Amino acid sequence: MTARQFDVLATVGIAVCWSAFALTWLGGAIYYQSRSPRERTRSWLGSTTAIGAVILLAVNLAVPRAGWQSLVFYATWARVLGLVVLLGGTVFTLWARLVLGAMWSAAPAVKEHHRLRTSGPYAITRHPIYTGILAMMLGTLLAAGGGRWALPFPVFLALFEIKIHVEERLMMAEFPDDYPRYRRQVPQLVPGAILHR
Repeated sequence: MTARQFDVLATVGIAVCWSAFALTWLGGAIYYQSRSPRERTRSWLGSTTAIGAVILLAVNLAVPRAGWQSLVFYATWARVLGLVVLLGGTVFTLWARLVLGAMWSAAPAVKEHHRLRTSGPYAITRHPIYTGILAMMLGTLLAAGGGRWALPFPVFLALFEIKIHVEERLMMAEFPDDYPRYRRQVPQLVPGAILHR
């Protein structure tokens, strides 16, 4: 496969994965709009996506195109690995979103009849949607060969860590007996690694 053909494959792979993500979120929002239980508690924290988008837009406008050139790489093995990580992250994210169903919300919240999810993707990490999205961003960074794609991963990692802190406080308050045990058994973001208790 030539470098040009791989560029096309990477571009198509990135577009397909992120389109599947966007369509799943849009479809879920529409389908569950009237089926979602009422929220009992909602965090002050709004959508990290909007905050992240503003940060990324501001940095991209401030840094000229040539400023990203030092972050571009052409290693084929890294770009192939990126496509694999992107695909795996997409599948994991969509699986977690579908399992969560009507209980998903943009901001951390506790809904009526809220129950602690501990099976499926939630048995692999406590925050599988964030794990999957971060894997998608890392995969995109590698598959695209760096450049401007180097920015979303660290920005969203920082924003998700803030959001996770808020969510975990809500879950500890809602499930004071079960959540501490769940935290000890299941890693926060990285499958197989209990790093944050």
